[in-house]
Amino acid sequence: MITATNPPRFLIIQTAFIGDVILATAMLEQVHEAYPTAVLDILVRKGNEGLLANHPFLNEVLIWDKKGAGGVFAKYQDFWRLLTIIRPRQYDAVLNLQRYGTMGLLTVLAEAKKTIGFDKNPFARFFTHQVEHRFEPGVHEVDRNAGLLRALGITGGFMRRPKLYPAPADYAAIRPYQSQPYICIAPMSVWFTKQYPTQRWVELIQALPSGHRIYLLGAPSDASACAAIKTRVDLQTDVVSLAGKLSLLQSAALQQGAVMNYVNDSAPLHLCSAMNAPTTAVFCSTVPEFGFGPLADVSRVVQTPELLDCKPCNLHGRTDCPLGHFRCAWGIQTKELAQLD
Repeated sequence: MITATNPPRFLIIQTAFIGDVILATAMLEQVHEAYPTAVLDILVRKGNEGLLANHPFLNEVLIWDKKGAGGVFAKYQDFWRLLTIIRPRQYDAVLNLQRYGTMGLLTVLAEAKKTIGFDKNPFARFFTHQVEHRFEPGVHEVDRNAGLLRALGITGGFMRRPKLYPAPADYAAIRPYQSQPYICIAPMSVWFTKQYPTQRWVELIQALPSGHRIYLLGAPSDASACAAIKTRVDLQTDVVSLAGKLSLLQSAALQQGAVMNYVNDSAPLHLCSAMNAPTTAVFCSTVPEFGFGPLADVSRVVQTPELLDCKPCNLHGRTDCPLGHFRCAWGIQTKELAQLD
């Protein structure tokens, strides 16, 4: 356990993508439960800080401008700016969820009393505590992350789900969309092989029970793809594209009230987990055994029933199917997806 005269101060580092930051919020819940008076800071990459607005347990959200103007020079210039903030704070512990070198170096240079991270980080040998990182069936990413907490004397019995905190203004913003039962679909992904094909989304929408409005969710960059899905669905189906119109927390609030949320193995899946929103997770080239499946009480995973030697082909997804057939996606059955109970 951490012992200190003053409330302990902890820094959690997760500068990866949106979904990774969402899953890291489980650790905020766990640390707060064990150390209710602790001062909690978190470091994220620029663009992800909006996820953590209104978070009741956070003292400060530090931001790394990893992609700033000026390229690599600007990236490391901002690294040194962060170090001048972090080192004087003399954290009781820095918990680094990243397995890449830059944040490993920051962890070491922070000069915290405890530096905790995964053994795959290039700077792990200099951490005071190294934790084995491995993928194994039944172990979710939030469980892997929680392994870092043993160095703080936290060994279990805590919340296993991430959690986000939309503000009253976020709920007010989405209230006009909740006048009737609705289903949310987040059809896009950064990775092609994680993304259910457009034609199949159209078929799913047409197969869903009547009486529900369908909301298509996504980033501004997804707007044209969502518009294309909408135009391919018959005119009698009530489909509204909200891509680019909602913030992440507003999307999360809308998902919370949905009859069902259809998502790829991507960030919207983890938004559902954080809001305990009903989830149907479509896994194409990846598999839930990697540890990124849904955590909502009402959730299921749908995959192709065909046993494919090539699935999974990659941990993160690819820009195209290496074999050209994409059977991991085309083999998923619309009839199974369309079941709402």
